[in-house]
Amino acid sequence: MAKEVNNSVQNSTNDTTEFVEDMDFATMLEEFESGKKTDNEVTADGVIVEIKDDITLVDVGKKSEGRLYTSEIKDTDGNLIYKVGDIIKVVVTGFRNEKPIVSHRKAIKKEKVKAFINSFNESDNLLFDAKVVGKNKGGLIAENSDGIEFFLPRSQVAVKDPQTLMGKTIKVSVLKIDKENESIVVSRKKPLDEERKRRKDIIQELMEKDEAVEGTVKKITTYGMFVDVGGVDGLVHYSEISYKGPVNPSSFYKEDDRVLVKVLNYDKEKKHLSLSIKAAQPDPWQEIEDQLVEKDVIQVIVSNIEPYGAFVDLGNDVEGFLHISEISWDKNIKHPKDYISEGQQIDVEVIEIDIKGRRLRVSLKNVIPKPFDDFIKTHKVGDTVKGNVTTLTNFGAFVKIGVVEGLLHNEDASWNRSARCKDLFKEGDEVEVKILKIDTENEKISLSRKELQESPIEQYAKKYDNGDIVNGKILDIKDFGLFVELEDGVDALIRKEDFGNLSVDDLKAGDEIEAVIVFMDEKKNRIRLSVKRLSKIKERETLSKINKDDKMTLGDIIKDQLK
Repeated sequence: MAKEVNNSVQNSTNDTTEFVEDMDFATMLEEFESGKKTDNEVTADGVIVEIKDDITLVDVGKKSEGRLYTSEIKDTDGNLIYKVGDIIKVVVTGFRNEKPIVSHRKAIKKEKVKAFINSFNESDNLLFDAKVVGKNKGGLIAENSDGIEFFLPRSQVAVKDPQTLMGKTIKVSVLKIDKENESIVVSRKKPLDEERKRRKDIIQELMEKDEAVEGTVKKITTYGMFVDVGGVDGLVHYSEISYKGPVNPSSFYKEDDRVLVKVLNYDKEKKHLSLSIKAAQPDPWQEIEDQLVEKDVIQVIVSNIEPYGAFVDLGNDVEGFLHISEISWDKNIKHPKDYISEGQQIDVEVIEIDIKGRRLRVSLKNVIPKPFDDFIKTHKVGDTVKGNVTTLTNFGAFVKIGVVEGLLHNEDASWNRSARCKDLFKEGDEVEVKILKIDTENEKISLSRKELQESPIEQYAKKYDNGDIVNGKILDIKDFGLFVELEDGVDALIRKEDFGNLSVDDLKAGDEIEAVIVFMDEKKNRIRLSVKRLSKIKERETLSKINKDDKMTLGDIIKDQLK
């Protein structure tokens, strides 16, 4: 793309060279005339004597009639223009077997050349189009749209290989006129040199003035647009159109629009003129420097929406950025388009201004009520609420209650300690939970589902009470005690001080163990057992039995003695 830009600008801004030097025009004309077929062409009036299919005979006052190709006196549709007896202008171009060879077309051309010469004024400095139609040893032959023939000397072609111009239409100006020989010498080099000098003067003037000038949009591309300033084309890069940053030129301008531009730079080596539209306008960032501060609330228009946020227009060629996280208090935004639309007018709060970096960040959520504040006005710890699971994590689940989210930890989701939220729910499920805690400082809500369910210990407590002797299986052995699994999946703890005469070294996970219930906390789902207490109970029972047996034996003895 850079190559295309450089070439386009180079074609219109080449360095100016000196005007064509004085030349020996006589030599030029001599070269031109020597390239003709004959030196004694004569123009005369002839009378059409006979018209045949291919040849027409014309009386030109010679011993024999002249021979003329019939095609020369037909129009473009093939119809004859003249008839026998008509007088026409012809040029005697030569003789064949003493019979004159004549041409009506050449006569017409000569008449046109003569008319051009007679009306030409050197002060007009006429520039016109001519098509290269032939060549001779001195240069090229060109014709304009009226069929007037010109001679373009090799020295005035302005290309290394004149052959490359054959059949092409070029811009030329008159270099010399020879009225005597009715010849017109033209130059392609002269107008090119004049145009280059003119462009160089314009660029020099633009650089010296260093001020905004009006130009015309000539061509729009994806990377910018070319603007004509006084006959010189310069490039306005798409990053130099607006202070908003790079923009699509076709969204702002069309060809032939008039625009104010300022020259940024001219690269003499690349012949590249760089222009700027935004440099010709006041810098809006400087305007807002003393007008806006952080926390200001301003009205903007949503100009562009992306998956990561939106750009908002302040209306003065300054854009701010609204990040997706600043659009709503909802933490689960999928796309900004779900909340805002392009062209929408919204109020936002300025959260960052960087004039030097030309960066402005705004927030929409800061100007709308905070859902958490509304939530704590209508909810309190202990309330039972319903919500939907929005996100599942390794540590729990986030549950959306209205427009706020609370966290349901794995340990609060079920009385089954091995169960996790990922195993119990899927996203979108509705759950009923209890509010455990509201952290107003950090705006966090803790939830519980298991507190709304009957705990295993509550069920266990319906069958057992403190002091009951139970059997269980050892789950784990710790330094501070033993974890025991009772029936119905209820866990209990035997603390070290409740071991009694129990030898832990002889125990392992899976062993059966007997103990007595010494404590049950249905709210915290805890049960404590004691082997030590069980030993005391059993000792009392044994002693009681012994005592009972002893009393019976003594009575019997006394009874026997009384007898």
